[in-house]
Amino acid sequence: MRNSIKASLQPLAVALLLNCSVNIVQAQKKSQSMESPKMATTQMPYILPQKAEDISPLLNGEKVPMAVLPDASGKNFDLNKAISTKPTVLVFYRGGWCPYCSKQLSGLQQALPELEKMGYQVIAISTDASTGLAQSAAKEKLSYTLLSDADLSLAKQFGIAYKAPKAYWDMLPKTSGGKDTELLLPVPSVFVLDKTGTIQFEYINPDFMQRLNPELLKAASAAVAKAIER
Repeated sequence: MRNSIKASLQPLAVALLLNCSVNIVQAQKKSQSMESPKMATTQMPYILPQKAEDISPLLNGEKVPMAVLPDASGKNFDLNKAISTKPTVLVFYRGGWCPYCSKQLSGLQQALPELEKMGYQVIAISTDASTGLAQSAAKEKLSYTLLSDADLSLAKQFGIAYKAPKAYWDMLPKTSGGKDTELLLPVPSVFVLDKTGTIQFEYINPDFMQRLNPELLKAASAAVAKAIER
């Protein structure tokens, strides 16, 4: 069972974000060595967090789950197959209807050339249905991959899904194509992955108005790339 949210980053990225004023959050697990064999092998039932601050995300060093999600054209996209081809900057955002998300998507597009030079691909996932993804791609002139996790099944596996505030309850079924029946949102998150799908760096902030600066993302990604080469 995971402890409460705490600030924690992989050592290689700590220096890059010491001057970042926003609150970086990451859940911590109890060591499996402290659990009995029965506890370690028993899968705990999923408990839906009621607040963004209560999420228990995957940690640095863990591998991302397998998933096949529709892209902006409605075609199935094998996420893990894509990750296996090159290091990946994987982003979870709320939806194209969110102005902070739109600004983040635009920033990712601006950072894309340098990230690609480092060998990365960028993949962004949201609650939007494929039609919404296509609208975001056209509006922000995005050339990287957008995927739909409309029912938040993948966000749940990443441990970043939580019950949306009531203000979003009427909108989410519409923007998700009727799939967000539990009325959930993902906490905006950034994961830098190696080709095995292992998390090498993450930025997760319950305050949806705070996003990782593109310059800091490039610096963290560069540090990860150097570490992978060793």
